[in-house]
Amino acid sequence: MGVIEALALSWGQEYVCGRGLNLYKTAELEGLVTQAAGGRHLRLAEEPGQGSLAVVLCEDDYPGWISAADGHDLRPADRPYQPPVLDRAAIEARLSEVIAFTHTAMATPNTYLWGGTVGPNYDCSGLMQAAFASVGIRLPRDSYQQEAFTQPIGWGELEPGDLIFFGTPERTKHVALYLGNGQYIHSSGIDQGRNGIGLDSLSDLSDPVSAAYYGQRRRAGRVMVSYQPKAPKQ
Repeated sequence: MGVIEALALSWGQEYVCGRGLNLYKTAELEGLVTQAAGGRHLRLAEEPGQGSLAVVLCEDDYPGWISAADGHDLRPADRPYQPPVLDRAAIEARLSEVIAFTHTAMATPNTYLWGGTVGPNYDCSGLMQAAFASVGIRLPRDSYQQEAFTQPIGWGELEPGDLIFFGTPERTKHVALYLGNGQYIHSSGIDQGRNGIGLDSLSDLSDPVSAAYYGQRRRAGRVMVSYQPKAPKQ
């Protein structure tokens, strides 16, 4: 009896995570790429590897592999995932709570975790995704996807709750949340001089971490809508 048969799981069926799950880059469960908090929806996709299941998270269309043992923590969804439909006014009304989430996350002992989207340890885009999701606003998963999803704005137009993107001229590699008065909050890796969530500045560059990121600025972006997932392939 195969993994799917033993777990009574069906291809294309939508399931709800009974607890937080890790998703990996390969069928061999190598390289954490994201996490799914309890209550998130996913569906099965592709053929399973040895001891693993290929899945796609419904809220952000993010693919990955979970341990076959984690299949025991999936339950069939009562109904398909229904993405929230929010306009800019609805999003703007929730931004203070998004900011509050990041401050609470920073106050909790944490370290930078590549692929982390479930506290206490986050990567940069995982913190952004979790903060917005805490108030019902869905973002794509990775920083470059979040950059493409937001409306470009000028540096002089920044308002609290906007996103700031960093990287190279070719591609964004990092994202932060603007707080106002030149400050932003983000989860930063040890290679940039910190290991976890902290505050940096666009105006006071006396701190070497702020100065390093300032030199990597790409653009700022504004979240205008909540992410709408693509229709699953039949």
